[in-house]
Amino acid sequence: MNGTLNKKKIINDPVYGFISIPTELVFDLIEHPYFQRLRYIKQLGMTHLVYPGALHTRFHHALGAMHLMRMSIETLRAKGHEITAEEEEALTIAILLHDIGHGPFSHALEHTIVKGVSHEDISIMLMNKLNEEFKGKLSKAISVFRNTYPKKFLHELVSSQLDMDRLDYLNRDSFFTGVSEGVVSYDRIIKMLNVKNDHIVIEEKGIYSVEKFLIARRLMYWQVYLHKTVIAAEQLLVKILERARSLVLGGKELFATPALAHFLHRTLTHDEFVKDGHLEIFTHLDDTDILSAVKVWASADDFVLALLCKNFVNRKLFQVEITNEPADDQLVEKLGNIAVQKYGIKQDEVRYFVFTDSIQNNAYRLDNENIGILMKNGNVTDIATASDYSNLQALAKTVEKYIICYSKDLRAEISEAND
Repeated sequence: MNGTLNKKKIINDPVYGFISIPTELVFDLIEHPYFQRLRYIKQLGMTHLVYPGALHTRFHHALGAMHLMRMSIETLRAKGHEITAEEEEALTIAILLHDIGHGPFSHALEHTIVKGVSHEDISIMLMNKLNEEFKGKLSKAISVFRNTYPKKFLHELVSSQLDMDRLDYLNRDSFFTGVSEGVVSYDRIIKMLNVKNDHIVIEEKGIYSVEKFLIARRLMYWQVYLHKTVIAAEQLLVKILERARSLVLGGKELFATPALAHFLHRTLTHDEFVKDGHLEIFTHLDDTDILSAVKVWASADDFVLALLCKNFVNRKLFQVEITNEPADDQLVEKLGNIAVQKYGIKQDEVRYFVFTDSIQNNAYRLDNENIGILMKNGNVTDIATASDYSNLQALAKTVEKYIICYSKDLRAEISEAND
């Protein structure tokens, strides 16, 4: 009895206040090393280099999303929709573990160290391992997460264009960055939730809150997630990991923690990742593995790696220019030639200091996972059609922009040459 009482914990969250842990199983999952690892992985990666307060973790976010899920269940039950105690626990676990597969600086890692294996793939793998460990108690949660459970609306609470994941991260990221444009009326949106034809819908009187949610999502992408300095920091980390991996695969010895060294030395396919204990080693990776390596590599005898790492440690980030058209090839070539002369590097090493890329943003997708508005006459209409806000249709269009990244001192060389 004492053990049961001990697991009824309350957590004080800076965004929502007190969050309670509902069941013993949920408590045990939170206590598990796989989940505790999320304490050491920042939710927004390199964003704290722009917004110093953005130091919250994926652990915070998972607990917040769980709290919103419990509010949603309470709302839907009050409106007469059956959600059993077993389904409630399944939903709680599914949203709690939805990001458990994230690695440190997730997007940089997915581009370099564990190519071809997304964090969603790893989340499912870890859920399956936990299900074995907990003797099948996560089976229903996994079914909900994978959208194979008969009640489809349960999955939509976990993963859709208006799920508890998005509601929490927009609100939480806005709170910790101080970017007020991201604040959404999560409590009103949840109160307006309903179910129609086995799909989650929003009652008509909640339409303005959903409009604000979509606009907030668009603004947060351009002001926070795709801020040019955030892009500069993430791209620099990608180049550091690419260089380190290239050197290691070429036979050079570099300092790394055992978990990081394991992946630097291997090029794994999706199928290979599942075998031979790679997944278990992945669960030992967090931000400290990457940051400790970067600090040591700043003194490496490889010029390219050392310079990139020194720039990272000292926040001497890339210059990033975002445009509506692809970067001018002549400018890219000119910057590359200057890099060769300035740093004394080989032509094939220019890509670490001068490169182009593109970024995309769309706040809303017009597809079969649309946000349905339950009108007063009982019909369900897509938010883009139901709204009288003329710009909402534009939010459904994917905006693509082009970027050119280069070391800032190269631009100074161009300016001097032009003077």
